[in-house]
Amino acid sequence: MRMTNLFFTTLRENPADAEVISHQLMVRAGYIRKLTSGIYTYLPLMWRVIRKISDIIREEMDKQGAQEIMMPILQPEELWQESGRWDVYGKELMRLEDRHGRMGALGPTHEEIITALVRDEVRSYRQLPVNLYQIQDKFRDEIRPRFGLLRGREFLMKDAYSFDSDETGLEASYQEMIEAYINIFNRCGLETRMVRSDTGAIGGSVSHEFMVLTRTASGENDVLYCDNCSYAANSNRAESRMIPANTNGGFSEAKEVDTPGVKSIDDLAVFFNIEPSSICKTLVYIADNRPVMALVRGDRAIEETKLKNALGANDIRIASSAETEELVNKPGFDTEAGFIGPSGVNVQIVGDKSICELENFVVGINKTDKHLTGANWGKDIQLPGKIADIRLAFAGDFCPECEGKLEITKGIEVGNIFKLGTKYSEKMKATFTDEEGQEKPFIMGCYGIGVTRTAAAAIERYHDKDGIQWPMAIAPYQAIVVPVNVNDELQMSTAEEIYNELCGKNIETVIDDRDERPGVKFKDADLIGFPIRITAGKTLSEGMVEIKVRSTGEMIKVPKGEAVTKTIELINLNHELAKTPL
Repeated sequence: MRMTNLFFTTLRENPADAEVISHQLMVRAGYIRKLTSGIYTYLPLMWRVIRKISDIIREEMDKQGAQEIMMPILQPEELWQESGRWDVYGKELMRLEDRHGRMGALGPTHEEIITALVRDEVRSYRQLPVNLYQIQDKFRDEIRPRFGLLRGREFLMKDAYSFDSDETGLEASYQEMIEAYINIFNRCGLETRMVRSDTGAIGGSVSHEFMVLTRTASGENDVLYCDNCSYAANSNRAESRMIPANTNGGFSEAKEVDTPGVKSIDDLAVFFNIEPSSICKTLVYIADNRPVMALVRGDRAIEETKLKNALGANDIRIASSAETEELVNKPGFDTEAGFIGPSGVNVQIVGDKSICELENFVVGINKTDKHLTGANWGKDIQLPGKIADIRLAFAGDFCPECEGKLEITKGIEVGNIFKLGTKYSEKMKATFTDEEGQEKPFIMGCYGIGVTRTAAAAIERYHDKDGIQWPMAIAPYQAIVVPVNVNDELQMSTAEEIYNELCGKNIETVIDDRDERPGVKFKDADLIGFPIRITAGKTLSEGMVEIKVRSTGEMIKVPKGEAVTKTIELINLNHELAKTPL
């Protein structure tokens, strides 16, 4: 490809609406252009990256026996009603109505469609297992599309669905997909970690995410992982064993105490000269439009996804001050947010496991400027009927599976896998006949990879101040040849010779034949992220050309006749190159 023919424009300034590095660089380097909020056009450079990632995915999925299909984007309401998700999926579901008044949706995922397909096509256990996948646009009406291709309203995704006759079969399918995912991301040149995650709107019993660990502030998720074993989990799912703390307030008796203007946990700890860990924190939430209370040890925080799951709720948010005051402003109560407590309030209460250790503790009693000190469960205050792990795990906590400690890093989700079980097959009456002639529901799994997210995550992971540093396997082109001066006959003829020879050896190569200043060409090459740059310039007087390795910045001088051999050597040595050497 000649740069004079390539459809691209580079920009020197970051776009005003781009908050993360990948968004900034993809716009500046001429990979994407925004159409409207959360929706982008993929320009030729971007589409080459997407195709490469998609091809790697196809190869590894096919290797595991999965078969590619293509399902409709437009999905009828009836199937979503069958699964029970039409009313609970949320506002992210892009709904529409056709001219006949029939409701539908633009698919954010395809559990309903694939389940309907397989129930009509598969009748017997002899036809199992089945694993079907597609690579297709998905649509989600994000309330605030952000971060470019990391969170848009339209995006490209690989989604796969397995159907087995029993749990043993599902486990085998799950492990096959784990192997496929490890191979896919390794081949894409991405360091990932499989972490436990919340099942969310997809549902099921078990879920894992594959996270690109950015180790910078650019990641969108907190990932907690053990420094001693393989345990890792998204922060909304991570469990932990807490570091020992003083959970006994040391008060000799239960007593109502004036605490004028003392609302926060830290202020209470100072006021009573106790540790925050000997205070019971009370928070009010609105879960599916009803108020609930959550209790946690004072030095810990509530993890809202865990709380939502413990309540079996579809939606949850922290209550406003007005909603909190309305809840506790009943006869005999006089309070404001900051003094609330679990006693005498007729709402569902969920306590974190951490509160069970509290003794002689401090807690709000729904009276302004007053708290109860020296409280004990069962004697002075009732322990909540529901106790669950609803706290946020912290870095430094003990691992739940070994004696190691948890550390935290930033990660970007690029893939997820779910054990769905019979969540969809039972509701949608998708069954098969087993060996005994009995009708049973399919045991399902589903497996997603964000294709466009993977590209964006690669940029978040691999970039520097000058631009993108693509892993070799997914770079739009492997090399660029730069004649410094296109009007210099020797430079241009040498560049053309190297370019043609590389192309002849199936090296994806660009030649920068633009009549531009050298600085412009070099800046564009770094910004776009070509892994190898071969420069035909002043060193040709010595019979030499310069080769730059983008990922390391290494500059190598070689005789011009060895430029092609050296370039191929560098490509083959790159550990991120696809499995077949050139």
